[in-house]
Amino acid sequence: MRISVHTLVFWPHLIVGLLAGLIIAVMSFTGIALAFEHEILDWADQETRRVEVPSPGAPRLPVDELLARVRTARPEAQPSAVTEYPEPTLAVTVSTGRTGGVYVNPYTGEVRDWGATGWRSFFHLMEDWHRWLGAQGDSRPIGKAITGASNAIFLALAVTGLYLWWPRKWTWRTVRPALWFRRGLKGKARDWNWHNVIGFWLLPALVVMTATGMVISYKSVSDLVFKLAGETPPATGGPPPGPTVQVPTPPPGSAPLPLEAVFAQARQQVPAWENITLRLGGGGPPRGPGPRPGGNEGKGEARKPAPSALTLAVREPGTWPPFATTQVSLDPYTARVLRQDAFSDLSAGNRARRWMRFLHTGEALGLIGQFLAAVGCLGGLFLVWTGFTLSWRRFFPGKRAASASAEDTAGAERVEPTV
Repeated sequence: MRISVHTLVFWPHLIVGLLAGLIIAVMSFTGIALAFEHEILDWADQETRRVEVPSPGAPRLPVDELLARVRTARPEAQPSAVTEYPEPTLAVTVSTGRTGGVYVNPYTGEVRDWGATGWRSFFHLMEDWHRWLGAQGDSRPIGKAITGASNAIFLALAVTGLYLWWPRKWTWRTVRPALWFRRGLKGKARDWNWHNVIGFWLLPALVVMTATGMVISYKSVSDLVFKLAGETPPATGGPPPGPTVQVPTPPPGSAPLPLEAVFAQARQQVPAWENITLRLGGGGPPRGPGPRPGGNEGKGEARKPAPSALTLAVREPGTWPPFATTQVSLDPYTARVLRQDAFSDLSAGNRARRWMRFLHTGEALGLIGQFLAAVGCLGGLFLVWTGFTLSWRRFFPGKRAASASAEDTAGAERVEPTV
C-alpha cells in the first residue's frame, strides 16, 4: 500500500495537535492577556505615580535619602532597583523584588504602594500560567518543560500546516477557499475555511513567536544563537550581562560616593533621557572591609573584596530598537565613567539574543509589534478550536456533515489540517 507524503504529514499534524492543543490554547489566551501589560499598568497606575511639585524648580531629595525612606517605611522589603524619570510630576520607582515595589515622592520622601493591585494580580496570574501552567515552587520546572515542548510543537504545526495548506493546483477555484473567509459556510466547510485562512495569514507571526519562544525555553537553542554568531555562549541562559568593568583600586580609607552623585553623572552623560535605572544588591561598592574567600595570601591580613562598578541603564526617547538602553558604568568612588555601551556596541550574538526576547512579546516593534503578537495569539485560539472541531467531525461524522456543498466538501477533503 502506497502512502502519500500528504498523509504522512497530515496524521502527525492532527494527532500531535490534539495532544498539545489544550496547552497551546492556554498559552495563546495568556499571551493575549500579557500583550499590553506595561501600557495597561501605566494607565491604571497614573494617579498613584503622580506627585505634586511644591513650587517651580523645587529641589528633589537625593536618591540615597529616598532609599532610606523606603527602608524605614518598609523594613521587610529589600530595594532591588531604583528608577527615576525626568518629568517633575512623576514619582521615583523603587523595586523590591521581581514583582513588588513602591513609589517615592522625590520632594517629600512619601512612600506609596504600587496601585492597580487588581491588574497586577491578574497579570501575575497570566504570567504564571503562560510560563509554568500555574505551577508553583518545585513544580515549576515541570510546568516550564511542558510549555516549552508545546511551544516547539506549535512551531512544527505551523510549518506542516503550510505544507497541508499548499494547493496541489494553483487555480482560483482551489486557492480561493483557503485564502480568504467565505460567507454562508457552516459546519465542516466553515471550520476548514477558517483554519486555513487564519493559519495562512498569521503564519509569519506564529513562526516568529514560537521560534523565539524556543530560544527562551531551551538553553541549548539560546546557545545556538551565540554559536551562529561565532561567540561563546554565556554560562547562564538569557542575554549575558555586560562586560566586567575593572574599578581602579581606591586610596586607603576612601569611601563610596553617594548614589546621587552617580545618578548625576549618568544624567550628564546622556542629557536626553527617558528614565535611568540602577539595580541594587550584589553589585554595589564595598561598604567596609571583609575577608576574601580562599585565604589571606600567607600574611594573615583580611582583604576588602574588589570594588564593582555601578552600571546604570539609561533609556533614551526615540531609540531603535525600542527596548535598547545605554549602559553607563561608573567608578563608585569617583563617579568617573569607566565604560559606556549603547545597544549597537554589544556583540552580534548578544544583540540577536535580546531581539529574540522582545520579538516573542512583540515589544521589539513597539505597539504595532505588540498588536501583531496579540492577533497571533488570538489566531492560535481559533486554530485550536477549528482544529478540534475538524477532528471531531472526522472521527465522529454526523448526518449534518453530508449537507455541505460539493465544492466545500471537496475542498475540505483535499486539505483538512488541524492544530
